[in-house]
Amino acid sequence: MTTSLVPGESPVSLSEARGWLRMGAAVDDAAVGQLLRAATSVCEAFIGRWLVRRSGTETLPLNDGAVRLTVRPVVVVETVTVLAADGGETVVESGDYRLSVAPDGSGRLTINAPAAAERVRVSYRAGIAENGVGVPEAIRQGIVRMTQHLYDARDGADPAPPAVIAALWQPWRVLSLGGGR
Repeated sequence: MTTSLVPGESPVSLSEARGWLRMGAAVDDAAVGQLLRAATSVCEAFIGRWLVRRSGTETLPLNDGAVRLTVRPVVVVETVTVLAADGGETVVESGDYRLSVAPDGSGRLTINAPAAAERVRVSYRAGIAENGVGVPEAIRQGIVRMTQHLYDARDGADPAPPAVIAALWQPWRVLSLGGGR
């Protein structure tokens, strides 16, 4: 599987994180910004969803004319291209595929006539909210607290994140047992 997914923006601003860390001068802004992006990535990995909507492109093996998209929650499919073994590519018209989105936000794309295609490249948008303001407050608070944990851990503090972070994110966590084409 080849995946090209551009990192998204954090739903927490640098000034919010600096306020929580009780920082005065802007000396550590670059470091705090990096930690904020890292905390956002940790959150997305933990809950199994993108937070702020963004575009992603995946190239997946085509099994019986269907693929399950990796990122959740899927909002819309932008383009579908089937890839043949000989290197040929064919753009699939919107009426020739169907997107089914499950209650957990996972997307299953079915292509009506995949012909001899072995793989499919799908560009789509996914994410919980259109912008950071729409991300649930508990998720945002967990990101702030994870940023604080990472900031404190740079000096060798406790390596384990506080349990409250997982408790804040747990209601939005989506787990999968795999498979399920």
